[in-house]
Amino acid sequence: MLVRTAVCAALAVALSASAVIAQSKAIAERKDIMKGVGAAAKTGAAMARGSAPYDNAKAVEVFTIYANAAEKMPGLFPDDSKTGGETTASPKIWEDMAGFKAAFAKFAESSKAAQSSVKDLDSFKVAFGEAGKQCGSCHEVYRIKK
Repeated sequence: MLVRTAVCAALAVALSASAVIAQSKAIAERKDIMKGVGAAAKTGAAMARGSAPYDNAKAVEVFTIYANAAEKMPGLFPDDSKTGGETTASPKIWEDMAGFKAAFAKFAESSKAAQSSVKDLDSFKVAFGEAGKQCGSCHEVYRIKK
């Protein structure tokens, strides 16, 4: 009986640890993707401001990073990742998952369109500004401000 109790306790600890690891993995993936988006935004902002020369290949890469992030992110918010890992994800994500996913779908669509429509600095500034508005509106609703 004592052995069975010990085995059950060990199994419970292992399952609990697995859940924490899965939770941490989703949060870590979200953070990594957002770091990439932040780096792309920094590159884009430098070109838009003129502090870095405009480079069409880099401009397209900014929107490629955005589109890839927008496609991956909605799947990285399982119910068990609402807390922990210093997440700034707002509970509103899980309360309005359809709206959250729709915001990312819109961001993916506009980012993909920008990949082929951006041809020069002027067109980049327009597309980059729109992307910034989409990022900001999503963060306003679905991110906890620190």
